[in-house]
Amino acid sequence: MTTGAGCGDGFGTTCWWGFSPALDLQRECLESSLAHLCLSQDDLPELNILLVGSVDGRHVLRTMSQAHRWPQRRINFYIVENNLEALGRQLLFLSLALEPPEKMGLQEKSEMFLELLGNSLIRSSTAAYLQEKSDLFIRYATDPDFQQRHLGALDMSAVKFKERDQLEGIFRFWSNPDPQAFPIARLWDLRVRQYLGTRYDARRGVCDWDLTMKLHERGARAIGSREFSRWRDTGVAFELREGVYDVPNKTLASGRLLRHKGELVPARGYWGDIATGPYIPFGIESEEPSLLRTVNGLPAKSAQEISLFNVTALFHELAARAPYAAPPPSPEGACGAAPAQESPAPSPDPGLQDADAAGPSPVRIHFLPLSCTARLPHRSQYHQHFHLLYFSCSMVHALSPELQRVPAPGATLLTELPSFLPDVRKEQADAFLARVTALAAGAGFAPQGTPDGQSRAWARFQRQQGEPEGAPLHCSPGSPCPPGDGAPHTHPPVSHGPAPGRDR
Repeated sequence: MTTGAGCGDGFGTTCWWGFSPALDLQRECLESSLAHLCLSQDDLPELNILLVGSVDGRHVLRTMSQAHRWPQRRINFYIVENNLEALGRQLLFLSLALEPPEKMGLQEKSEMFLELLGNSLIRSSTAAYLQEKSDLFIRYATDPDFQQRHLGALDMSAVKFKERDQLEGIFRFWSNPDPQAFPIARLWDLRVRQYLGTRYDARRGVCDWDLTMKLHERGARAIGSREFSRWRDTGVAFELREGVYDVPNKTLASGRLLRHKGELVPARGYWGDIATGPYIPFGIESEEPSLLRTVNGLPAKSAQEISLFNVTALFHELAARAPYAAPPPSPEGACGAAPAQESPAPSPDPGLQDADAAGPSPVRIHFLPLSCTARLPHRSQYHQHFHLLYFSCSMVHALSPELQRVPAPGATLLTELPSFLPDVRKEQADAFLARVTALAAGAGFAPQGTPDGQSRAWARFQRQQGEPEGAPLHCSPGSPCPPGDGAPHTHPPVSHGPAPGRDR
C-alpha cells in the first residue's frame, strides 16, 4: 500500500537530510575532549564519536575527508538511527564516496550524490547505479564476511538479525525497476496539499514568505527563490544536468502503520521534509569565499552551485588527501560550481575499502541497533567511551540522564537546533534550546559558549568534572582490559593538541 497522507507538518516523521551544515567533527571537539584520547592497539590516539540521528552521513564524510588536516588518529563512528532506511542511505552514500576514480569521475560522483540525497526524481543513469548497488547491499546485509572483504571501514556486527532481514527488504525495494512501486510525484503533491490546506492555491506566496522571512533571516541566504520554489512544487532540489529527471528516488520511501477502517495497516510513502529542503547540509556555507560573495546585495551563487562545489571538494579531498582547488570561472550560463576539467585524483585509501589491505584503517563506522541509546549505558564497553556525542534535533529526546556513563572525561556534546525549520517560531526555538540545555545538564554537560557565538544550527556543551557514581574507568573495546572490571586502560591518555594554525 502506498500513500501520501498522514503527516500534517512540513518536518514530517522521517528525516532524510540534516537541518544543519556538515561538520568536521574533529574541529568541533573541545580541547578537554582531545586531552583524554587513549592509544589504540596500533598506538594511534583513538577518537570515539557517537552520532544519534545524523541521517545522511554528512558529518562522517566531511570528518573523513578532512582527517589529513589533523594529527593522525583512529576515528570510530557509532551511528544510531530510528529507522533502517536512514542506515541504508548512509551505506549508499559511503559506498558512493569510496568509488574509485577509474570507475566514476569526480563530477559524476558529486552530481549523483546530490541527486540521491535530495531529489524526489532522479535520472535513469542514477537509478541504474542505485539498482546495481542495491543487489550488492543485499549481500552486505546477509553475508558479514563478504561485507568485511569489500567495505572494511563498515562494521555491521551490532545490527540485529531481524534488522538485517528488514534491510534486505529495503534494498530489494530499491532494486525494483517498476516506477509505479513508488509514485513519488503523486505522493509529494498529497503531502503538500495536506500541509498547506486552504493555503494550497497560494502556495507560491507561502513559499516566498518561508524563504525570505524565515530561512534567509536565519542564515540561509544562498537559497534562491527559483530553486526553492521548484523543490517545494516537485521535490526536485538539484537539476545539475540537462538530462530528464523522471525516475522515482526509492531511497526516500519509508514505511508506517496507518489506521484504515479501524485497523492498523502497513503503508509505504514519502513521510519526509517538504518545508526546508536538502540545501542546508552543503549549500549555505563553504570554505571557498568566492561562492558566498554578493552582487547588489544578492548571492552570486545558488545553493545548488555551492552544494555541488562543496561535495566535489569533499570527494576530492577524501581521495587526494589535499584541499580542492577552486575551478576557473565558468562561461556565463554554465554551472559555476562544476569544474571545467577534472583534476586527476588517486584512489581513496585502500584500507577504507578492503579489510585485507596493508595496515589498519584509520576510520571505522559502526552501525548500532535502532534507537539503542537507552541501552548503551548498560554495556560496559561503552562506559566513558565517547569523546564527542552528536544529537540531531529530531533525536534529542534520547539525551537522558542514564547517558552520564558513556561520555569520556571532558567529552563534547553537540545538539542540532531547529533553526532552519520554517514551522518553528522564535519562541519555540528558544524553548527548544532551554529544553536541550536541561537535558544536557541532566546527562552531566554544561554549556560551552553560546550558540550565537558558534552557529545558529547547533549548541555545544562540555562534560562536567566528576564521574558518575559506580562508572568504571575508560576501557576501549578490544583492549587487554576486561570490560567492566574497573582496571585502568593499559595505555595512558595522550593528546596531540590542535593542528598547527588552529584558533581555539
